[in-house]
Amino acid sequence: MKQKILLIAVAMVLSAASRAQEKPVYPAPSKPLKAEYTIYSGGLGDEQAPTKDERKLSIEISGQGAKEIFDSLYPDAKVTCSAEPGERLRRKGHVWCSFSPSDGYRCFIGFNLRTGESIAGGSC
Repeated sequence: MKQKILLIAVAMVLSAASRAQEKPVYPAPSKPLKAEYTIYSGGLGDEQAPTKDERKLSIEISGQGAKEIFDSLYPDAKVTCSAEPGERLRRKGHVWCSFSPSDGYRCFIGFNLRTGESIAGGSC
């Protein structure tokens, strides 16, 4: 009888220890991101050095992260930014992504750092 209780206790301890070592599985895990950013003032296409009163953030995402965002923004927009054959553009609000055979997937987001508002992060 003592051996059965001891075996049950050992099994419970080993079971708890193995569960404690398991990594939690999240349904939407964080992933690495390849991105570049610019802090600026002025308008897109005419960026100036940031000032005390005007600071905007433009983020360009590329690679696999940009592809996943692009795939989430369907359908394709009718407008394209260049005449390159195979170029595709997708946009929702201030988030826009493009695919071109020469540059791959790229997405752009932006924020006004003084107000926290979402703004366009790139332009054609």
